[in-house]
Amino acid sequence: MSKFDNRKIIPRYSLIAVVMTLLGVAVIGKATYTMTVKHDYWMEVSKRIESDNNSLHPERGNILSDNGELLASTLPEYKLAVDFTVGGEKGLKLWEEKMDSICEGLHEIFPEKSVQEFKDYLKNGLDNKKRYYLIWPKRVDYETFKKVERLPIFNMSRFVGGFCPEKNNARRKPFGSLAARTIGDVDHEKDSARYGLESTFDRVLRGEMGKYHRRKVMNRYLSFTDKPATNGDDILTTINVQMQDIAEKAILQKLQQYNGDVGVAVLMEVETGDVKAIVNLEKCSDGVYRERINHAVSDMLEPGSVFKTASVMVALDDGVADTSTMIDTGKGIMKMYDRQMKDHNYGNGGYGYISLGRALQVSSNIGVSYIIKKNYAETPEDFVDGLFRVGIAEDLKIPIDEYQPPRITRPERNSKGHFTNWNLPKLPWMSIGYASQVAPINTLTFYNAIANNGKMVKPRFVKQRLREGEVVEEYPVEVLREQICKPQTLGKIRTLLEKVVTNGTGLPAKSQSFKIAGKTGTALISQGRGGYKTGTVKYLVSFVGYFPSDQPRYSCIVCIQKSGMPASGGLISGTALRDIAEGVMARNLNVESSYAEDNVEQRYPKQISGNLNAIYHVLTHLGYNSSYGDNKNSKNVWGNVDFSNGQYMYKARETSEETMPDVNGLGARDAVFMLERMGLKVRLHGRGKVKTQSIAVGTKIAGGEVCELYLI
Repeated sequence: MSKFDNRKIIPRYSLIAVVMTLLGVAVIGKATYTMTVKHDYWMEVSKRIESDNNSLHPERGNILSDNGELLASTLPEYKLAVDFTVGGEKGLKLWEEKMDSICEGLHEIFPEKSVQEFKDYLKNGLDNKKRYYLIWPKRVDYETFKKVERLPIFNMSRFVGGFCPEKNNARRKPFGSLAARTIGDVDHEKDSARYGLESTFDRVLRGEMGKYHRRKVMNRYLSFTDKPATNGDDILTTINVQMQDIAEKAILQKLQQYNGDVGVAVLMEVETGDVKAIVNLEKCSDGVYRERINHAVSDMLEPGSVFKTASVMVALDDGVADTSTMIDTGKGIMKMYDRQMKDHNYGNGGYGYISLGRALQVSSNIGVSYIIKKNYAETPEDFVDGLFRVGIAEDLKIPIDEYQPPRITRPERNSKGHFTNWNLPKLPWMSIGYASQVAPINTLTFYNAIANNGKMVKPRFVKQRLREGEVVEEYPVEVLREQICKPQTLGKIRTLLEKVVTNGTGLPAKSQSFKIAGKTGTALISQGRGGYKTGTVKYLVSFVGYFPSDQPRYSCIVCIQKSGMPASGGLISGTALRDIAEGVMARNLNVESSYAEDNVEQRYPKQISGNLNAIYHVLTHLGYNSSYGDNKNSKNVWGNVDFSNGQYMYKARETSEETMPDVNGLGARDAVFMLERMGLKVRLHGRGKVKTQSIAVGTKIAGGEVCELYLI
């Protein structure tokens, strides 16, 4: 018999079970009540707790040009908002008293909106007791913010007047669109770098977050730093602002002249591989050229005839041909397996018998492809291995997210010796720049190695990492190949590239000031399944080379994508490269000023436009005969100055505070100063002096209008 009495134990366990069940139901009920009815209350409590562990945001580092100029920097911007619930009845009365003066002040700062419009807008927010009411829809800079902060009510504490501005960081580029795609951009709203160097070096530029907490002390909340934020480091790039400007102007001019779709230019320092300029202009839907994609590092197009140099180099290096090897190109048409290959002059009878060296000079498709087909048809893998050996297929691993390495097919065979990814016609077409895809930066790196005595260096975009002006990390020159080919091969190739410019297809690129060596390229752009000639034929015209060719300092590639004729790598891209080369070399001239002295005749500026008082001061200081008259005591007189009969003659322009003045011929700074003093908003297009203005001379102005100025 059990010593336990079930009649007494069972009721006790039942009671415990009932109690536990009731407790469980109570817990679930309380949790449900908390998650629903008390949700808002506990969310507020959560926010108060979170305020004890707030983040301190670091300042993002700057991106600098090769000589320390700002390419990208973080500047504060402000959202201007008001909390109309602050102050109660006293605050309401204060707004009613100061409304007129506030609206007049806001109109002076933002003339696009009238006093009455501001008054109606603010009264709407006041009547509806808005907690966060934007008084201006866009972010404003620090200077504008300080002007608003000085207005009545806005100059009071936020707990009295209700002015609650919100500070935000904005990434600004002082030089505008120059190298914009390569420099990159930052989305501060999402706190993320988007592309370019901003993205690649985000960890360096970003810095480290800090922490702080808030405590209530004597009825006031004070902030206490737990861990200070570490500001981001700066990076010193290889980009040169002046060279970038020269390259961009040259490409833009060619795009506009030939109605191009895309224009690319990369300028590289031969010895170091430093990228001094990189241009990626693309025609947008509105007809304006902008940087949207980094075509220089990402365009996977068939490079065309600029690839022939690598093919000839492989043949020379393998000893299967020499520059003197003769080829019968016939009348410019030759059958290559199942397709006809043509030279660009087949309509004029072709080149007939020419040497391999001459074939490269005149960019003969038949001459180059015949040599490669003859010597590598049975073993195409030897030819492709040679391309990898000379570096044209090198994966550069450059620090830009958009970069795509070359796509050059290596022939593969199965166990029976049959090709699995290759067909016979592929070899001759690959040798002249088709059936492969190579980005412009890779092509330039190969030619830069030719200029650098055979040493291939990796393109460098960033030289140093700086912290408070001190170098904390160097990014050294990286050698990819000590020698891309045999010295005797290199010497022959360099001689041929010089002759391309002096006596070949690159003749338009010839400079009268120094020697340029390089190679032209004109390739059809594939339209996908439609082939090369579906609809409007598109071309990639290129020129790549280096200068001065006897002592190379810089290498450069220019690629222009366009539709229809004319399509000539020498005429279009070659002349653009020449313009870039001459601009860069002129910038580097270091000539004693005494060499420029003219002992026969004194030179005078022919015509000057701008502030006549400033011009008079400068000319007088320089010792020029300058008779101005009585106007020199006034503050601002605008006009033209002409030189005649041994002295400068001043002619003031008629100006009025109510009508649009004539600013044609003025420099950008003078024109902007003059028009903004009259209350106009000015937008500049181009560089140089004002050529045209969007508001006609004499038009009545009220202030706040936008005037477009086009400069050349």
